[in-house]
Amino acid sequence: MTRHLVVALSSHGFGHIGQTAPIVRALQKRLPNLRVTIRSNAPKDKLLERFGQNIDIQPTNTDIGMIQASALQVSENESAEAYRDFHTHWEDKVSAEASQLSALDADLLLANVPYLALAGAKRANIPSIAMCSLNWADIYKHYFLNVRPEADTIFQQILAAYQGAHVFLQLTPSMSMPDLHNTQVIGPVAQLGENRKTEIASQIGLHPGQRLVMLSLGGMDLHLPVHSWPRQPGVRFIVPTAWHSQHPDTLDLESLNMPFADVLASCDALITKPGYGSFVEAACLGIPVLYLQRKNWPEVDCLTDWLKLHGRCIEIQPDDFATGNIVNIIETLCISKAPTPPRPDGIEQAANLIVRQFF
Repeated sequence: MTRHLVVALSSHGFGHIGQTAPIVRALQKRLPNLRVTIRSNAPKDKLLERFGQNIDIQPTNTDIGMIQASALQVSENESAEAYRDFHTHWEDKVSAEASQLSALDADLLLANVPYLALAGAKRANIPSIAMCSLNWADIYKHYFLNVRPEADTIFQQILAAYQGAHVFLQLTPSMSMPDLHNTQVIGPVAQLGENRKTEIASQIGLHPGQRLVMLSLGGMDLHLPVHSWPRQPGVRFIVPTAWHSQHPDTLDLESLNMPFADVLASCDALITKPGYGSFVEAACLGIPVLYLQRKNWPEVDCLTDWLKLHGRCIEIQPDDFATGNIVNIIETLCISKAPTPPRPDGIEQAANLIVRQFF
C-alpha cells in the first residue's frame, strides 16, 4: 500500500535537512512504497544529496526562520518585520496551507520545523509530527516578546501551531521547550558519511602527516578570511567553492565530487559555528571541532554544553581566527584524548514511532 509522507523543512541553514534526511531514509527502507514530498525553499541539490533521488520537491516558503545579517549574526529588525508580514491575514494563510496539503492527499506531515504547515495540517485533519532541536516560538520569544507590540499575538499563533502536532520530537541536544506540552525527547540524529581520506589524499596530493580540515558554516553565507592567512604547511583546508579562495592551502569542496557527509567523515577537524548538524555529526564521527561564537543565538549553550561532554571542541577567538593563528589549536585538539562517540540512535527511535503510530 502506498502511503504519502509530506515533509515541511525550514530553509534556515542546512541543519533541518541534516536532522530529517536520516529519518526519512530509515522510513523508506522500512516502507518501500512510501511516497515522499519535500516542501521547502532549501537548495534542490542539497535536498537530493541528503534525501536521495526518490523524492518529489515543491519549492515553498515554509516559514521565516531568522533573517541573518551574516552566518554569525541575526538581523533582528528585518526578522521582526518579516514575521509581522508573515502573520498578516494569518487565518487565511492557514486555510490556504490546509488546502494545499489536502490536495497532496498526505497521510502524514513531518515538519522540521515550519509551524504554518502544522497549523494547516491541523485544519485539514492530517496527522502531523514536529521534530527539531529548536522551535521558532522560543526563538521568536527570545528576541521579540515584550519588545514588539505585535509579538504576543504572533508568539501565541506559533505556539498553538506546534501544540497542534501529535508530538514534538525533541532531538538531543536541544533547547529547553518549557511552553510546549507535547514534546518527546529522542536521541541524537546524524547522517554519517564514509571516511574516504585515502581517496582524497590521492586526488589532491595530500602529504603524509598533513591534516585535512573542513571549514563550513552550515549553509549560511560568511566568507572567512582565509585569503589573508599565512601558509599552513601542515594543514589543507576544504572550503566552499563559492568563496573563490585563491589560498594555496585551500581546496574547493565541490571539486572533490563527493557527498558532503563523506568529505566531513574524511577530515581531521572541523571549523564551524554552533549548529546542530555540524556539532552532532562531528561528535558522532569523533572529529574535533573549532567553533566561532554565535552571540545571542539561544540554541548555542545547549549545543556547546553537549559537545563538550561528547566530543573535542574549543571556541576560536576572533583575533586568532582573523590572522589564521589556529594550527596549534587544531593539532592540540587532534592529539587530545577523544571520548566515546555518541550513537545517532534518535534515527531509529523516530522511525519506530512514526511507523508504529501512523503507518
